[in-house]
Amino acid sequence: MEKEYFSLEIRDDNMLTKIFRIILGLLCCGIALFWVIYNLRAAKVYGIQWITISFLLCFGLIQIYSGFGRAVKFIEITVNNIKLKKNSILPAVDLPADNMEKIELFPLKVHFFCSNGKKILLRFGISDPDKVELIKTAIVKFADRNNVILEIKNEEI
Repeated sequence: MEKEYFSLEIRDDNMLTKIFRIILGLLCCGIALFWVIYNLRAAKVYGIQWITISFLLCFGLIQIYSGFGRAVKFIEITVNNIKLKKNSILPAVDLPADNMEKIELFPLKVHFFCSNGKKILLRFGISDPDKVELIKTAIVKFADRNNVILEIKNEEI
């Protein structure tokens, strides 16, 4: 079995949207750079100007990061590993099968219990029920193949 990749995004961006994000990010970073140069030449520099500059710079960098496709949320299931990126900014988490104690599968979420006591929660939402069922089926196959305890529950008690 090769890897199964599932996007956790509500919708996938097309190339025009990605290019627009990169241009917007570059524009924001350019304006922030202009304000840095302008404020260094000004007689008085206020704290609110530096807050504005840092906001523009951070927003621009996030837009560039997103425009290059690095801010995509996903779950990737391979033979003995689950790679989960549930946040756009934070890096993906690797969940090897030998470090997993059990998996609790709920209708709209999954709990992964690791052997080090860490519990990782993945919430699906209700936007795409067909994709949720495909992911849950792949997780069930993963648990069966790797002898991980799988509990299918209907509600959280």
